[in-house]
Amino acid sequence: MSYYPIFTDLKGKKVIVVGGGTIAQRKIETLLEYGAVVGVIARDLTPSLSGYVKEERVKLLGQEFKDCHLNGVFMVMAATDDHTLNHQISLSARKKGLLINAVDQPSECNFIVPSILRRGDLLIAISTSGKSPALAKKIREDLEKQYGNEYEILLILMGRLRKEILSRGLSQDENSRMFHRIVDSHILEAISRKDWMKVSSILNKILKIQLSSDDVIKYLKVT
Repeated sequence: MSYYPIFTDLKGKKVIVVGGGTIAQRKIETLLEYGAVVGVIARDLTPSLSGYVKEERVKLLGQEFKDCHLNGVFMVMAATDDHTLNHQISLSARKKGLLINAVDQPSECNFIVPSILRRGDLLIAISTSGKSPALAKKIREDLEKQYGNEYEILLILMGRLRKEILSRGLSQDENSRMFHRIVDSHILEAISRKDWMKVSSILNKILKIQLSSDDVIKYLKVT
């Protein structure tokens, strides 16, 4: 099966995870990172998950899965080691038209979770369409060496510069040329070395502005 790649906004969306082991914990921690409102259903919880429940970061919905748990839910994750239960959860979720992922059971999923490399707002998702999560993980680890934290800083910079450039009222072609000149320059290398003088020099040349290295530091709110 081929999957259509998509990124979705989970902020404030209700997601339930059935299962309380280490795999469920990893799923829940990622969901929390992206702003989901998480409920968990499990007989036993890892110490960390018990802590999240006590801190009210996660809501414990019960020990046994019931169809009523799906009411008002955006996404479901079946993370138990009981394949029959995961199948039951999948059937119930599909009947309601919900997004469902069952760990290690691609046939029970209508979406799969990729291996993710994150550098701030840069997200690189790697998927093998469920064929080999281990290979997806290896590729992610290889990419982590190539894409360092300088990409996060560059994206902060580009986000702020984009607003400034677009406010000038130039043509789309002119805007595009400037954006491409910035990302095709040596700015990433300069950022990785924290050479803010070089960063300001590159920007001044391309954008015809006057920024000092101190301005760049303040601009990016980095040290």
